[in-house]
Amino acid sequence: MDNNDKDFKNRILELADRAYREGRYIYSNFLNPSQISKVHELKKKLEFVGYSVYGGMELSERAVVCFGKEEIFGYVPFFPIKVIKIEPRMKKFAEQLSHRDVLGALMNQGIERDTMGDILIKDNVAYIFILDNMADYILENVTSIRHTPVRAEIIEEEIKDLAPTTKAMDIIVSSNRCDAIISKIYKLSREQALMHFREGRVFVNGMETTSNARALKDGEIVSVRGHGKFRFLREGGVTKKERLYVAVEVYV
Repeated sequence: MDNNDKDFKNRILELADRAYREGRYIYSNFLNPSQISKVHELKKKLEFVGYSVYGGMELSERAVVCFGKEEIFGYVPFFPIKVIKIEPRMKKFAEQLSHRDVLGALMNQGIERDTMGDILIKDNVAYIFILDNMADYILENVTSIRHTPVRAEIIEEEIKDLAPTTKAMDIIVSSNRCDAIISKIYKLSREQALMHFREGRVFVNGMETTSNARALKDGEIVSVRGHGKFRFLREGGVTKKERLYVAVEVYV
């Protein structure tokens, strides 16, 4: 473990201890997938207080960790996350805005990355998951992105359009190995798939994995940074050439 990993895990344990001592929920800022994986590595050490992970919606990439559980504190935690909708004031004349454009505009206002969760773009409208204590600051200060004037508002209701959609796929692979299935779904060579494992880009149920030969179990969710996510549903039969049918659900 390098010093950065050790320092991060020590901070996580300090937050957990503080929640237990103060008898109340303590929340982290938004963590990226690699950091969330490191939290899961501490699962046994966090059992004394418990923890949960949520980013504002199902399958969020970035998420907040809540230290504590209802059985100890007697009430359900409420994650301090708001959703802000940012859209062009005049759609007819607006530039096409990207994730990078929106993130850049926010960070140019001095907003730290760990106060922001996922940024989703749909029909040139941005939806930003943000710590609730930063919401008003964004409303007051983010008035344009690139050369496009925008307006921002807090969205309280559930945004159904942002719910993940999936596509069922039946594929044929040499075996139920994580790397074989990733290669098939994302049309990667074996070496390209292995590179993702070596560089820490593959997560199974939120846990970073370097075991490319790992056999997947029914219901497990695999995330490959830069490509997307899929759920392994089940194995099927075997072809005449001894290859394996598997069913997956790819998030699109």
